[in-house]
Amino acid sequence: MTDTALATPGLRATLRHLWRDQRVWLASAAILAALAVFDTPQAAESALFAGNALLKTAPFLILSIAIAAWAGATGADNLIAKAFTGAPLLMIGLGALAGGLSPFCSCGVIPLIAALLAMGVPLSAVMAFWLASPIMDPSMFVLTTGVLDLEFAVAKTVAAIGLGVFGGTVVHLMMKGGAFADPLRDGIGNGGCGGAKIRAPKPVVWRFWADADRRAKFGKTALSTTLFLAKWLTLAFILESLMLAWIPAETVTATLGGEGLLPILTATLVGVPAYLNGYAALPLVGGLLDQGMAPGAGMAFLVAGGVTSIPAAMAVWALARPQVFAVYIGLSLTGAFASGLLFQLWTSMA
Repeated sequence: MTDTALATPGLRATLRHLWRDQRVWLASAAILAALAVFDTPQAAESALFAGNALLKTAPFLILSIAIAAWAGATGADNLIAKAFTGAPLLMIGLGALAGGLSPFCSCGVIPLIAALLAMGVPLSAVMAFWLASPIMDPSMFVLTTGVLDLEFAVAKTVAAIGLGVFGGTVVHLMMKGGAFADPLRDGIGNGGCGGAKIRAPKPVVWRFWADADRRAKFGKTALSTTLFLAKWLTLAFILESLMLAWIPAETVTATLGGEGLLPILTATLVGVPAYLNGYAALPLVGGLLDQGMAPGAGMAFLVAGGVTSIPAAMAVWALARPQVFAVYIGLSLTGAFASGLLFQLWTSMA
């Protein structure tokens, strides 16, 4: 009886842990199973869409996973964490600039975000990078220039960096008041243990493959990060495929037409559920602009949708605690509306 009583809490804890690990996979499987019963063609299309999306983002994911695992195995995370000490406002600016110019998509940058937070890097600097990254990257800049124009591409880049600086500064002020002491969810990491790396840095071992323990740490980190990303991105891409299939583009077009402040506000709010992806959204906005939509509304839609798209938002939800997620969404919407308003004022004076 005693053995059973002692084993039961451990068994329950194990079952809870397994449930937390598998519930995202189960959700994806349940959606595909339901589609297979009620809409068989869509089930095949959603599965194919998710597979293709994962393959498309694979190069970025592999690179970022490798960097995160390498940093932990070599001890280079000590150097990275140390680089983010002091001058928080400078780090916010650099984080926003890096996010606005980096080639990482919102999904590919997630392992780096988790690693930086686990190292003890302040959430303010990480948030600046996090907010700016989904909005613009080099390939997006080129495509935006081609589909819309150079002025819009430059303005969108400025909006990305500006949103990063704004969000990072707000989080910095909140942290000074005692908020976000532990931003990551349980089991992913926390700033506390990372803080020890800054206070008592250990030597870096660049040739980590010569040490069995460090090789094992590299493999374990890479595997756990890969599985974590795979389950969340699979669900995100399945949901995105359903949005593409079930939300007609004409509906979005009709909602975002018009001029004045109301279309900018509407575009900011509609951008959250209606945003398809960065590349699909550009021709949609181009068509709306040709039909007379205010440029500011187009900018607000692209900024709000980019930061709060399903893959980006689900990645934040998977990594961060609910209060961090809420601030992320609030900053995204506020910054998107401000970006649209400022761009509207700029174009009206030009």
